[in-house]
Amino acid sequence: MRAALLPLVLAAATLGVDGPIDTSLPAPNNPWTIIAKMTARNPSLQSYRARFHVDVRMLNFPFLAPKLDGTSYYKRPDAVVVFDRMPGYARGFQRLFDDIGNPTAWQKDQNISLAGTSWLNGRQTIVLRLTKKIHSDILDHTLAYVDPADYSLVQMEWYYTNGGKITMSQQYRIEGKYSVLSQQHAVVNIPHVHAVADASYGTYQTNVPIGTMGAVR
Repeated sequence: MRAALLPLVLAAATLGVDGPIDTSLPAPNNPWTIIAKMTARNPSLQSYRARFHVDVRMLNFPFLAPKLDGTSYYKRPDAVVVFDRMPGYARGFQRLFDDIGNPTAWQKDQNISLAGTSWLNGRQTIVLRLTKKIHSDILDHTLAYVDPADYSLVQMEWYYTNGGKITMSQQYRIEGKYSVLSQQHAVVNIPHVHAVADASYGTYQTNVPIGTMGAVR
């Protein structure tokens, strides 16, 4: 049963929130302005592909520790991840990695509102609140923390109706003239499942032809 829960949780990461969300601060424009600025990052970057590696470690029984490899593809405005192989108990990784940091995907099935601002590791971030357009009995809401300096997504938190929580943090690096994802760190805390996961990204091939379903032409 515990292994069966793993698909719901693996692919998240944490950077500690320094304080509660402050809803009294002036609203930074509106959520659609924030989303537009997020999708406008790296304006000359039309596509990329990059290899990545994920180390997963369950902190409770059955103490599984899969090591996963795959390729991340981007063709403006959409992104997709393709794993080389995926154990059945970890298939939830696919969707979580597809959705994380993809505001275009959020707009398709999420209601998005401004939740205020919050200090995260010494910097103030804009907080977006996401709720499913079609009611979910599993997921209550999601919070996305956006750095107003460059509109990068630095953290997401998924809050579940059973009291569970998944947090994913992201770090970036400059490669050529682009700001690209470098590392992700995940902490999973839901009933019966506690795990951590770390992803690292290799060299990016930028502005390459991308075919259907992430196949590079």
